[in-house]
Amino acid sequence: MDKYVCQLCGYVYDPLLGDPDNGIAPGTPFESLPENWVCPICGASKDDFQKE
Repeated sequence: MDKYVCQLCGYVYDPLLGDPDNGIAPGTPFESLPENWVCPICGASKDDFQKE
């Protein structure tokens, strides 16, 4: 599974880790994140992420 990087703050979404603090289970691919999911660091939208 691909990692995605926030272009605004550099946060890396790693699907193996998920985002448990925001209800995203480990093993969740970036493409499966809800459309309203935002970067946990800066609040950027999914559109602000690029594949690493």
